[in-house]
Amino acid sequence: MFNAHVFVKKAPGIQVPFQLEGFTTACRKKHQVMQMNRPSFYEELNQDLAALIGGETDAIANLANASALLFNRLPDLNWAGFYLLKGGELVLGPFHGKPACIRIAVGKGVCGTAVAKRRTIVVPDVHKFEGHIVCDPDSRSEIVVPIFSGQKVRAVLDLDSPIINRFDAVDQRGLEQFVQVLAAHIPWDEITG
Repeated sequence: MFNAHVFVKKAPGIQVPFQLEGFTTACRKKHQVMQMNRPSFYEELNQDLAALIGGETDAIANLANASALLFNRLPDLNWAGFYLLKGGELVLGPFHGKPACIRIAVGKGVCGTAVAKRRTIVVPDVHKFEGHIVCDPDSRSEIVVPIFSGQKVRAVLDLDSPIINRFDAVDQRGLEQFVQVLAAHIPWDEITG
């Protein structure tokens, strides 16, 4: 089990993780995910997320750690991050991967389509998705999960892979649960208005 609540003081006012039990091992073994019971993997991942962000109230810190957790635990990703809905458009939030598009209009690309349709979009081959916005030419498949606060879409989780057909219904269910855990720990009004 991932334990993110063990800290040691390095200097006045600064806390540094002393140990992240299980995290390093999990990162090294991330390619074994496909050989295990994937629903169980997502259950464990979501428990790890809750432990990682449970005591933290800073939205950016929680989003950054959530993207790091996904990028390091899920195999075959080349981008994992968030776009925040601000002023009627999606604005780049914390992520891991290559530099990305900064603003995306609602209804445009996979991310904007997920917001407009208010549902998860799984794209087996991004080259066949009309209107796909190319941020990284190495990306071949994508999943975008809208994040709700009440009935309001506040952000999206965006995952890209260099492998065609990387994401399926198991990923969709697991990631929809992941964003539900995350959404409960984000003060949305502070970062999206």
